[in-house]
Amino acid sequence: MALDLSAIGRPIGPIVREYGWKDVILYALSVGAGFDEPLYTWEKDLKVIPTFSVATIFDFFWAVAKHSNLNPRGALHGEQEVVFHSAIPVSGTLTTNGTITNMFDKGKKGAIIRGESTTVHSSGTRLYTSVMSIFSRLDGGFGGQEGMSRAVEFPGREPDGAIDARPSPDQPLLYRLTGDFFALHVDPAFARAAGFEKPIMHGLCTFGFACRALLQCLIPGEPERTKRIACRFTSPLYPGEPIRTLIWKTADGNALWRVIHAATGRSVIDGGEFEYGTR
Repeated sequence: MALDLSAIGRPIGPIVREYGWKDVILYALSVGAGFDEPLYTWEKDLKVIPTFSVATIFDFFWAVAKHSNLNPRGALHGEQEVVFHSAIPVSGTLTTNGTITNMFDKGKKGAIIRGESTTVHSSGTRLYTSVMSIFSRLDGGFGGQEGMSRAVEFPGREPDGAIDARPSPDQPLLYRLTGDFFALHVDPAFARAAGFEKPIMHGLCTFGFACRALLQCLIPGEPERTKRIACRFTSPLYPGEPIRTLIWKTADGNALWRVIHAATGRSVIDGGEFEYGTR
């Protein structure tokens, strides 16, 4: 198996998905929301957690993987960025179009496959642009460009906010119902073959926990003010392990963040950026 470099620039889509308030609430529950956040878990005055956006485009992720011809046993989410053009309505039909924009060769470490997509609501409103990368651990060494990663420099001071959470030992079983059915998060045999003790958390599930923490700390009750969120996934997390989202305010409407393992201090998500304000 080898990466298909001819897939770079090939159109992917349109990918169409209908959704409603139950999908919005299921997503919120799957990233740790509960009775203390009725804004996200009750259809009365319901609002959408911004990272619901990534749950609506799982089919684009799968298409990137299929078109690139990567080895699925080595695939992990590498980086994720979402730029929001408008607030996400609680229901409608979404149409997503995108492409694989590049493939980078990290040699023995693996390869990076990057894809970009834009999603439009059935009202005609452009909602968000996603830039994602898959870190494919078994597909390096094809002679391509190495590429560069985003560089984020954190302040040399204590964070302005620290939000603790503990995903359930069964969290992936709930999160996968939002559409991410990758076997790594449910099948013990597949997880062991991929080099893990057992199924691991979806990186995008932890991403959702972090988004909730950012909303709570910076714009409580106003998720529609989110303009951009980006990060790099740095190490796996097993279900049931405690996490802490650390947040630094760096300017008006800007913050940096990371997620660490609350017991060991190990970085789980790093290089986090968050932009918010009035559009």
